[in-house]
Amino acid sequence: MPVMVRDASSAAATYLVATAVARRLLPGPELEPLELLPGRALFSIAAIDYRDNDLGDYNEVSLAFFVRERGAARGLPYLGTLLDFFRNRAATYIWKLPVTQSFTRDAGYGIWGFPKTVDVIRFRDADGRRECRLVMDGRHVLTFTGLAAGSRALPDMAMCTYSYVHGRLHKTTFTAGASEVGFALGGATLELGDHPIADDLRALGLPRAPLMTVWMGRQHGCFEAPAPV
Repeated sequence: MPVMVRDASSAAATYLVATAVARRLLPGPELEPLELLPGRALFSIAAIDYRDNDLGDYNEVSLAFFVRERGAARGLPYLGTLLDFFRNRAATYIWKLPVTQSFTRDAGYGIWGFPKTVDVIRFRDADGRRECRLVMDGRHVLTFTGLAAGSRALPDMAMCTYSYVHGRLHKTTFTAGASEVGFALGGATLELGDHPIADDLRALGLPRAPLMTVWMGRQHGCFEAPAPV
């Protein structure tokens, strides 16, 4: 530790989803979904190509809720959530994290408790878009297509994510920055398949247009060891 990511690219989209369903999908009472509007929580889908990483070269799909610890200071209702989100101060809980290699699955689960599984993930980057198709247990989960072009830069920023290690809530701090960055309002499409996870996504209110999409063409980061909360 720490685990270093030296080169990766990612296409990600942020959605408004049903808070009641998000709360049901979170595994314990310690976390609650971040609401941007009454009854509407924040959820993200990201398609990540790790090219140079201490855990290997692999594809990954992240399905994550934005969360806070239950009882934590909320700030101004809804406006505080918006400010935290755009300042990259909103924490996440990764709900599903399929990958394409067994070593990163084992390391990710063993170190951080991340819910990694080995599945079929295929990317196609063309015409300024990334298409990601995820198949689990031989069944189509989703096809996500997002922005894959940009010329901006993001400085290194500290963020955090939550996970459960041996049944106890932990927080992991990580730092990430990027170049070749692009932003768009909306900017992504989502098709859902017939896998049970796709049914959960439908219950959240997907597919729908995202709030925004982000592309990071050259991304780097550093993941620290998890700490118990």
